[in-house]
Amino acid sequence: MNEAIKKLLGEAKALWSKWTLVQKLILGGIVLAAIVAVFLLVRVSAEPTMVKLLGTPLKSDDELRLITSRLDSEGIAYQVAEGNQILVKDDRTALRAKGILIREDLIPKGTDPWAIFDVQRWTTTDFERNVNLRRAVIGQVTRQIEALDDVDKATVTVVMPERQLFQEDQEPVTASVILYAKPGSDLVQNRKKIEGVQKILKFAVEGLKDDKIVITDQNGIILNDFTNLADFDSLEKTKREQKIIQELEAKYRAQVLKALQQIYTTDRVRDLNIKIDMDMSKKLVKTQEFFPVTIKPDNPRTPYDDSQIVASVTRSKEESESSWQGTGFNPEGPAGAEGQTAPAYKDLQNMQGKYTEKKTKVNEEINQRSIDEVRSPSIERVTASVNIDGEWKWKYDEKGRVKTTPQGGIDREYVAVDPAELKQAEALIKDAVGYDRDRGDSVTVQNIRFDRAAQFKDEDLSYFRKQQTNQIILYSLVGLAILMVAFIVFRVVSRELERRRRIAEEKRAIEQSMLRENAIRQAEEQNIEVSMSVEERKRLELQEHAINMAKEHPEDVAQLIRTWLREE
Repeated sequence: MNEAIKKLLGEAKALWSKWTLVQKLILGGIVLAAIVAVFLLVRVSAEPTMVKLLGTPLKSDDELRLITSRLDSEGIAYQVAEGNQILVKDDRTALRAKGILIREDLIPKGTDPWAIFDVQRWTTTDFERNVNLRRAVIGQVTRQIEALDDVDKATVTVVMPERQLFQEDQEPVTASVILYAKPGSDLVQNRKKIEGVQKILKFAVEGLKDDKIVITDQNGIILNDFTNLADFDSLEKTKREQKIIQELEAKYRAQVLKALQQIYTTDRVRDLNIKIDMDMSKKLVKTQEFFPVTIKPDNPRTPYDDSQIVASVTRSKEESESSWQGTGFNPEGPAGAEGQTAPAYKDLQNMQGKYTEKKTKVNEEINQRSIDEVRSPSIERVTASVNIDGEWKWKYDEKGRVKTTPQGGIDREYVAVDPAELKQAEALIKDAVGYDRDRGDSVTVQNIRFDRAAQFKDEDLSYFRKQQTNQIILYSLVGLAILMVAFIVFRVVSRELERRRRIAEEKRAIEQSMLRENAIRQAEEQNIEVSMSVEERKRLELQEHAINMAKEHPEDVAQLIRTWLREE
């Protein structure tokens, strides 16, 4: 075997050596293209296959919009294929998305989200098909429930009785579920989530009713017994109502506190207490109003009210008048018998009488309005209280210096808030909270001193520390100034002494030079040879040259001397 491999390699090397450069490049390109093709094939085949979320495409764009919006809010990635078909990345994501859609009642009508695998064999009996159907439904529902975020594990049991010929003999379909919630989940207390699990079962099992579903936790406590959750619902309702009241109180508090702190600063107005009593019950109020009839409306262009208003308008009017004239009462009995006239009327017999009657009936129409409204919630009472602190001012003496107390602190004076300002602040708060005296609202604005002992202590320490720092800096500057003056005086004195010493030395040198020159001059006059050094001769020549220059150019010499004096 090794000999064959060596022989094959030898033939390949010999063939490679015989090829030209073009042939080698062509072979290399073919090998590179093959490697790239294999890489792309593996990459494409490794990509996950998208899974259909629903068995059938959506027929309505509104349904597609609602479902996609809900998937976006849950952070589920999806694609919309041709024909409004929604695709997700894998089966687990599809199960989770289906659970959310079922819980929110977003599954379109006519859609079967529980399409399970369909295995058909020639030898399969009806009993086996029913068993497979029940197993498929239970497995699918179990996976569907376990795909929910709050469920760690679920155990599902579904009983599907055999179909009977008569409906009254048919046994109901029942289902039981045991839920194991994840740690930290509110599945057991959240009614909406339990109802979502219950709807998953109703969608999965045909003929299953709400009263035939039992959902428990791992401890055997029934979760879907919503009749026993009335107290819990009442507690949740109370929490929501309290939250509404707290949000309203916080809104009023922030608005009023901001306005007061802009006027009196945040240090003087630190807190505002607002209590709102609200009636959260629903009230149906029926009101019937009667109001006058406007004959002519007011013209807004005129500066006065020229409207015409009447209490009512005559709709119909009926008048009647009747009169009668004749004798008074004269009743008589049967013929041959005495009359039955009462004694009180006998005096009225054979008397003439006159009777007149007038009737007027007027029907008036008035405006009326019936109002039916539901009031909930409504504010029953608002109470607000705030404390505004006065101002603390430092005391100063006649020289403008801060006064101190015997204890060593800064002497301060408290200036209380003017009662007129308190009234203005009270009016501001009343307008901000909608003050209504009839419903018992109360607004209190007080001026009570804040405890500022710690603040004053810090201010005193800071002030005296600053004063001490200023004194140290002042003393340091004074000392530095004294040192500078002493240095200048020392410098001036030393320079003056040096100048005087130099002048004295120059004077002595001049005197010695003059004595020497006089001696030399006298010796020359007496023809006595005097030996002079080179330096003495040079100095003598410079002196003679300077004397001659001073005689010829006195101004230049004077300017030169001034310059020397300034430099010294």
